[in-house]
Amino acid sequence: MPWLLLLFFAIPLTEVYFLIQVGGIIGAWPTVFLVIFTAVLGAAMLRIQGFYTLQRVREQMARGQLPAMELFEGVVLLLAGALLLTPGFFTDAVGFLCLIPAARRWLIKVAMQRVTMTAWGPQAGTGAPSQSRQDAHPHSSRTLEGEYYRDKD
Repeated sequence: MPWLLLLFFAIPLTEVYFLIQVGGIIGAWPTVFLVIFTAVLGAAMLRIQGFYTLQRVREQMARGQLPAMELFEGVVLLLAGALLLTPGFFTDAVGFLCLIPAARRWLIKVAMQRVTMTAWGPQAGTGAPSQSRQDAHPHSSRTLEGEYYRDKD
């Protein structure tokens, strides 16, 4: 949580710093125009990338495949849209970076390597546990498996 608080303060301060620096070089009105222009350009690019990703989702589903990467790309595109609509140059740069397909896929792969997903319960129809309960209790040294049933009282 401390990193989230740091981002909450660091990003706006970075944006204000860049806006002041750019405004000092090119003037206030050109800076405002540039911020609006990047938001409009980003929204147009986001729309194109969003439709392309949606088309790939439909193609994957038509083939009977799970469009996992495309769904993650949709999430990154949503993040890019939020960043591009936020006034400022730093968030625009990160947002435009998320619009580049190769950069977006790389970002997703890095995030997937860092995040571990746990699934509880049986795997899809096999009846076998998908993962030991030991992960829920990292200090436990053994895993107990078993079955139970309720007696009618």
